[in-house]
Amino acid sequence: MVTTDTFDNGPQTVEASSPSHGSVMPVQPTRPALIYQVHGAIESTPSFTSTTSANEAKTRDFEVIEGDERGISHTDSRYSRMNRWLFLFAVTAAISSFNYGWVIGSVNVPALVIEECADGPETWTNGFPSCIPMSNTMWGLVVALTPLGAWAGSLLSGQAADRFGRKRTLMYNNVFFVAGALLVCTATSIAQMSIGRFVAGIGCGFAANVVSTYCSETSTVRSRGFLGGFQQLMIITGVFFSQVVSIGLSKSPLWRILFSISAAIAIGQTLLLCFIPESPKFLASVDRLDEVRSVLQRLRKGLDISLEYDDLVTAADANTKATEAPHPTMWQVLSGKTEVDLRHLVFCALFLMLAQQWSGIKGVIFYSTEILSDTFHLSEDEIKNIPTIAQLLTLGIGGIGVITVVIGMSILDKVGRRSMLLVSSLATTISAMLIVIGSVFEISVLVATAMYLFNISFQIGIGFIPYLCASEMVPYYALGSISGLATSINCLALFIISFIFPILDKALKGYLFVPFIVTNFITFLFGLFLMPEAKGKSVMEVVQEYQGPVRIVAGPFVKRKDPEMPPAFSAPKVGE
Repeated sequence: MVTTDTFDNGPQTVEASSPSHGSVMPVQPTRPALIYQVHGAIESTPSFTSTTSANEAKTRDFEVIEGDERGISHTDSRYSRMNRWLFLFAVTAAISSFNYGWVIGSVNVPALVIEECADGPETWTNGFPSCIPMSNTMWGLVVALTPLGAWAGSLLSGQAADRFGRKRTLMYNNVFFVAGALLVCTATSIAQMSIGRFVAGIGCGFAANVVSTYCSETSTVRSRGFLGGFQQLMIITGVFFSQVVSIGLSKSPLWRILFSISAAIAIGQTLLLCFIPESPKFLASVDRLDEVRSVLQRLRKGLDISLEYDDLVTAADANTKATEAPHPTMWQVLSGKTEVDLRHLVFCALFLMLAQQWSGIKGVIFYSTEILSDTFHLSEDEIKNIPTIAQLLTLGIGGIGVITVVIGMSILDKVGRRSMLLVSSLATTISAMLIVIGSVFEISVLVATAMYLFNISFQIGIGFIPYLCASEMVPYYALGSISGLATSINCLALFIISFIFPILDKALKGYLFVPFIVTNFITFLFGLFLMPEAKGKSVMEVVQEYQGPVRIVAGPFVKRKDPEMPPAFSAPKVGE
């Protein structure tokens, strides 16, 4: 007797002994059959598509094993854990994010030395001034020019990454970091320092988009949450190390060395990038299929990549067909005039990138030294005695942020995106209230403690969740334009916050964080009622569940239903 089962690649003949003839038909499968071990019982299934990362219960109850016709077992690379090679490649790519953090964090500690000549009156040595005196408003503009440059870079990053590839774009991007660092470290005027900050910001904008794309496209389903947070982890790590080094380089003229280190980081990364592979998804999209297989094998050492390779090729073919068809414009995506209405998901991706910046965290990263100096009523003589208590506390804020991001990344796939966002946004709201109370009643210890709590609350959730949401909620044909738009909104909001923060500081004084109490609570309400949950789900499942106009999709008053899968993703029953 011969039975025919439907596998991923079409009908296949399966051997079965015939009681009437006593013969066995030969088996010639074109790909390995799949086996599931369910609490000790072995059961065959005709299609691997019946298993998906969307179902967390299956991940817990089923051990996915792949066996060929001889019974030799393999591990499916799509559901493997992160190995050391994938980790090292992601770290190498994310050095650009580290440099991003270095650029935005290096201005915090030496701010008073540069803008107010706190180290002594302005003097010139070998053609360079010891400081560049300017008003608080002008200093705010100089600081804000970096996120403005990042906004410009983010608008160009998507097209560059699609044309040159993720790896080569990161290599070319280091030119902006080097040029910006050289302009700032040799600055003799406000104009030169401003241009240098803007040029370095362009590099930050490219890094913000391309690094998260590379990490997402090289990760597996089980490592997606961790690698998705790599962007924010490396940024906050760069901020922390820039502040550590700033303690010893905040005097004149050593602050120039501090800014030049960014160029050294960029040059070092350019050399390391020569040894990492290109994104396999990008290679598949440009029909370099031989390289796809080779790169996958490097990323998934010792694993069977056959099914993952097939998935990439299939996705690339689908994308090619979509490209040949009329491509949806940005306006069509935003207005819901595509085949699948993406308005709710696109709104959520854009809102999260905006919410990350209006939380007020950049006030803590950029201006904590000045805020704490005022809080502790440090005299001019005490400010000159580096390191001051304000600088040491700022250093601690950066260090605790690194630890918190790692914790958040580690538990994200267990807790879920929505739950993490709710906890993070509510905690930042409460922390902002404590900062205001401590400032108004001049309780210095409370202000410092609340700043630590604010940073912890931010970094554990809203700090890195926005960077991975676009790739988890938006289908590939709209991802490039939407991720670029989301990054540009993020950078533009950062520019506005960076520029107006010193102005708000002077105007509101002890009530500085009142606006951020409001904005963080708005983010909490968004998470409570509008935030989709992408934990363990494929993009197709998220789109199927949350497609449609902007609406309430979560919260205690919404009855949740299991999404109906499209016919193409339905799994046939065993034996069909």
